[in-house]
Amino acid sequence: MGNKRVTSQDVADLAGVSRTTVSFVLNNVKGMNISSETRQKVLKAAESLSYIPDASAQALASRRTKAIGLVMTRSPHHIATDAFLPQIIGGLMDVVQERKLRLLFESVEAEHQDRAYLELARAKHIDGMILLTPRIDDAGLKKLAEVDIPTVLMGELTGTNLYSVDVDNRLAAQNAVQYLIKLGHTRVACITNAPQNFTSSFDRMQGYKDALVSAGIQFDDRLIRYADFDPQSGYKQMKSLLSGRVFTAVFVASDNVAIGAKAALREAGLHVPEDISMIGFDDIPWAQFSDPPLTTIHLPAQNLARTACIVLMDLLEGKEPPTRRLILDTELVIRKSCRRL
Repeated sequence: MGNKRVTSQDVADLAGVSRTTVSFVLNNVKGMNISSETRQKVLKAAESLSYIPDASAQALASRRTKAIGLVMTRSPHHIATDAFLPQIIGGLMDVVQERKLRLLFESVEAEHQDRAYLELARAKHIDGMILLTPRIDDAGLKKLAEVDIPTVLMGELTGTNLYSVDVDNRLAAQNAVQYLIKLGHTRVACITNAPQNFTSSFDRMQGYKDALVSAGIQFDDRLIRYADFDPQSGYKQMKSLLSGRVFTAVFVASDNVAIGAKAALREAGLHVPEDISMIGFDDIPWAQFSDPPLTTIHLPAQNLARTACIVLMDLLEGKEPPTRRLILDTELVIRKSCRRL
């Protein structure tokens, strides 16, 4: 065939069948009355010609794009500075490559959420979607019921019947703060991972409060600051906390935010854990190599992503997942950023 691109017509001519038959066989279209002998002829012809099907033609024939979407309710800036995200992408790619699918990325900001998901679904560029870090006030998610597209949340959101895969953020945060309290800290500050309209941020704050209540420590909102996913916000909020410093330990509900928080402490001439004990959340790769290594909550990011992708694959194949809400375990990883009083 020289340098000419092999087409499905070439395969049809070699196999002695119609181009439509080639399309049905190579796309494994169900319900077609094609004999086993004809199928083998087509497959043998395609192999001998090293035929690579055109993706758009395959999509038309099978009504499947063989692509799924990872939809992130973040700004491009947040995505670019998120040290947690590569683990999520790695976990998704484990499944996507195994299934020979494509993974598309979409960023949806708050002002467009009411219509963004519907537009994605109706564009037919993806067969299903995984939504990362849902917001409590996300009106667009409720509209997904208007279209038939398999969707899995990485996170949890009440008021929707979408399938979800998550960790128990509230319990994990409670365990983190209880560890500080066991070390003798009663003035524990908190810097959230995100604004409170993100479900993970809200739940981690509730876990912080649960730990205080169970220890008989009064909640003090002067010790609370709200970050915004990135190290810059952690730096800013730690600077704010230090302006009225009355705490000996801090729970930072994101290791990514903790990067900035630690920088603010260093700038103020304070050391971890000698002056301020610090505990994080997520266990990003940076955490174990920081100085000192950061005590944190290990969130199984890659496994979380893999599980969400497998649930989505089940939905795409018409299978019913065992439960609508899967919760994976977290673990407190004790390193050297906390000291006993």
